[in-house]
Amino acid sequence: MKIAVSFFFCFSVTFAFAQDTTRLSLLFAGDIMGHDSQIASAYDAVKKTYDYTSCFQFVKPYVDSVDLAIGNLELTLAGPPYKGYPQFGSPDALGATLKDIGFDVLVTANNHCVDRGRKGLERTIMMLDSFKIAHTGTFVDSLARINESPLFVEKNGFKLAILNYTYGTNGIPVTKPNIVNHLDTAVMRQDLREARDGNPDAIIVFTHWGSEYQSLPAKKEKDLTEFCFKHGAQMVIGAHPHVLQPMEWRKDKNQFVAYSLGNYVSGQRKRYTDGGAMAYLELQKISFEADSSVTTIDSAGYYLGWVYRTVVAHKDYYLLPVNGEKKDSPNFIKDAESLAAFKIFVEDSRLLLRKYNKDVVEMKRLPKRFTTTSGLVKQ
Repeated sequence: MKIAVSFFFCFSVTFAFAQDTTRLSLLFAGDIMGHDSQIASAYDAVKKTYDYTSCFQFVKPYVDSVDLAIGNLELTLAGPPYKGYPQFGSPDALGATLKDIGFDVLVTANNHCVDRGRKGLERTIMMLDSFKIAHTGTFVDSLARINESPLFVEKNGFKLAILNYTYGTNGIPVTKPNIVNHLDTAVMRQDLREARDGNPDAIIVFTHWGSEYQSLPAKKEKDLTEFCFKHGAQMVIGAHPHVLQPMEWRKDKNQFVAYSLGNYVSGQRKRYTDGGAMAYLELQKISFEADSSVTTIDSAGYYLGWVYRTVVAHKDYYLLPVNGEKKDSPNFIKDAESLAAFKIFVEDSRLLLRKYNKDVVEMKRLPKRFTTTSGLVKQ
């Protein structure tokens, strides 16, 4: 009799607390730039077309292997003529390649989003739509902003809200009826309220802010981070400084901030600007009932990435992942000067992030399908 009662009690407790656990992996990338030298490198003189495939071939496994990859598109897809700094306009082939390697979302509110005026802003949106890349931050008009912001993305049973803002547009006015989200706390407060009303599992705020080439965030960026967290965001991802800044995973508050992920890819070659980091997060969602669940940041780390510009006449660009303690990336670098720059970038980045990061460590675990820079595929 006692055995029967005990069995029934255990069964009842198990049934009452039955739960379902799901996970979602996220990858955040910094500034995706398009300088003149990058455009020239992508040009195939024989085919008279542009091709960025080789530039991103070694990071594709990192981007493609996660459930959701988000980056900062700091240029326009305005059509020809193509040009880099100071008014960026890259070939459509770049957008197609970003889609091919696995980017799901690109944020577009930054200081270069109106470099080519109304046509550039609207054509960029049109091209991203054609590539089926979700986007937010810039809008054709107020109706589009009402209908499309916050951006809600659903994947693997998760619903995320994404918001994007910039400090400015380099003094270039936004042409009506276009709208660019600016770092206005009154607007952001309302947007965050609307995001919460959509009942997402998490809210992500992607900001374009800070001082260029500074390795630590200023008080203004710290205050804006706290503002976002106070009003419901779980993740704040920063861009614009073109160099790395620290990351914090506040486990007790279920919050993550990366003040600047640096340059994901660019033509900048000065120390600290020739690379960046990909922030990797895993979310865990425990569902108790159909309308009851708890979502937490379960892990947080980063991969370093360095931009290699070859010294041959054509000067090709390759975005090389720094594979933890692996030695594969240096094997691909053929000249001593570039190898020295690579090592300096890795040393500088690790020194900064190991000193100032909070519970965010460098990832040594590789994607499930990892392509080495020698062209081999490791399972």
